[in-house]
Amino acid sequence: MTGQAGSSPTVAADVAESALLGGRVRLRQPVKGYRAGMDAALLAAAVGAKPGERLIEAGCGAGAVLMQVAARCPGVALTGLERDPVAAELARENAVLNAVADRTAVISGDVAQGFRALDLPPFDWAVSNPPFFDDAGALRAPAPGKRGAWMADDGLAAWTGFLLKAVREGGRIVVIHRADRLADLLALLGDKAGSFAIRPVHPYADQPAKRVLVQAIKTGKAPLRLLPPLILHDRSGAKHTPEAEAILRGEASLTW
Repeated sequence: MTGQAGSSPTVAADVAESALLGGRVRLRQPVKGYRAGMDAALLAAAVGAKPGERLIEAGCGAGAVLMQVAARCPGVALTGLERDPVAAELARENAVLNAVADRTAVISGDVAQGFRALDLPPFDWAVSNPPFFDDAGALRAPAPGKRGAWMADDGLAAWTGFLLKAVREGGRIVVIHRADRLADLLALLGDKAGSFAIRPVHPYADQPAKRVLVQAIKTGKAPLRLLPPLILHDRSGAKHTPEAEAILRGEASLTW
């Protein structure tokens, strides 16, 4: 999610391949700079798209979410929007690497230009892991390779506005973000979407949530639901709780 649209893509020299979902997904991404991890895995696990449906991801990076959704949801057509030409090219390579290029399109473009600039019909699903900060003075400047993933140059409203335009009526929006931005997410999405479902994500059971997964349905009217939390770690010494480990291995999903 860094760089500017329209630049000439140059594939990063230092690229490493990782195995995701217990080896079902191969992902090439830069060794330095922003690297997809837990947030991408949780966002993909929260998508329950059916065969024949269409999904768009705003800010797809190297395609970590798209490739995991492809593995979890056979027959779903995938589109990624990415303004960093290097990341976009890696996403295209990863689609070939995972044999899903026939149902994956990666578009070079900027969320700030709005969904209408893409001239595409609305999707069934629109998902995103937006940059977590939109005030450069509120935190120490990130490394140049991570700035685009951390800083929303046009604010969170640009991202929610894009997602709202990207889905059809009754379509689903899924976002993972910082827990302290939950009120902002609900306010920004609530103008044209509803039927909210919120799943807090806690590092430990006795610590506050650091992330929230939010699903909204465009024109939905159902009451808000606060779902049971996902706990990532316990004190047993294992790297993740059994539930989190099952999600990371692709053996479980996050249902709404």
